[in-house]
Amino acid sequence: MASVTVRETAGAGLYSRKRIEEMSGEKISACFQCEKCSNGCPMVFAMDIQPHRVMHCLQLGLVEEVLNSDTIWVCVSCQTCTTRCPNDIDIAHVVDTLRQLSARRQVKESQKSVAVFHTAFLSSIKRFGRVHEASMVVSYAFQNEGITGVRKQLNLGLEMMRKGKIKLVPSRLWAGKQVKEIFRKAGRKRAQ
Repeated sequence: MASVTVRETAGAGLYSRKRIEEMSGEKISACFQCEKCSNGCPMVFAMDIQPHRVMHCLQLGLVEEVLNSDTIWVCVSCQTCTTRCPNDIDIAHVVDTLRQLSARRQVKESQKSVAVFHTAFLSSIKRFGRVHEASMVVSYAFQNEGITGVRKQLNLGLEMMRKGKIKLVPSRLWAGKQVKEIFRKAGRKRAQ
């Protein structure tokens, strides 16, 4: 990843720290770089920018650098960083906001399969009110690797169905309408 200066990114995008704070509802400026988030992160070994440095980049206005990093796609949203933060910043939510912003701006994701999984996961929840593993895996495998990906998952899927671990038909969710309403409201809010 190339080093980017504040001057190079000042006019590069429409998003500043303040705008990302508004979008995420988190006070990024409250981060004082204690590094507890990075020290507890189980995925830090795979990140090109550690979580505390993501916050620092955002504080400096280096939004483009963060949006083009592997970190936002490698994060598994386990909430360890959020739990460890002494200033109660939901860092995982900030990263999720950055993923959404990256997708909205059509930034080419560095970890395609992670973005595809994220989309398949949310689509399954939107459609069924919860994750339906069988349809989510088929959607993910097809979008990620085409028919070859579906074939790769077929034997495992059949074995899991045989053992009763996943169901072919999703069960009904009593709160399905409420989940769909959440997605509708989120869509309207995103459009603003």
